[in-house]
Amino acid sequence: MESVNNSAATISANINSIPMLNGTNFKEWKENVMIVLGCMDLDLALRTEKPAALKDTSTLDEKREMERWERSNRMSLMIMKRAIPESFRGTMSDEADAKSFLAELEKCFAKNEKAETSTLLSTLVSMKYKGKGNIRE
Repeated sequence: MESVNNSAATISANINSIPMLNGTNFKEWKENVMIVLGCMDLDLALRTEKPAALKDTSTLDEKREMERWERSNRMSLMIMKRAIPESFRGTMSDEADAKSFLAELEKCFAKNEKAETSTLLSTLVSMKYKGKGNIRE
């Protein structure tokens, strides 16, 4: 029973280590998500494509692989969505697989990073030394 409690505590600690996504921390957020999912062995859906649909003639190995992929996909989506505010989730389409969901998020935040970089650069270019104190301040 103690190992179950330790396991639950470890899972909780891993998930809680993922920062809440905001407009400026996508790169850090994604890195943390990938590390947590990798450590929990739940990144299969992000690393591989969905296996072919099962048929009546599918082997036990194919069925097992589909179950592993579906579990990985389901858990990955739950963990990612947990670390995204409701306001961001509302703007996302309801992707069925974790890989597509992450790619869509990446597109949204790549635009934001470019806008933020542009704003910072224009602020830097327009700054002037006012002649007071040391220029390094």
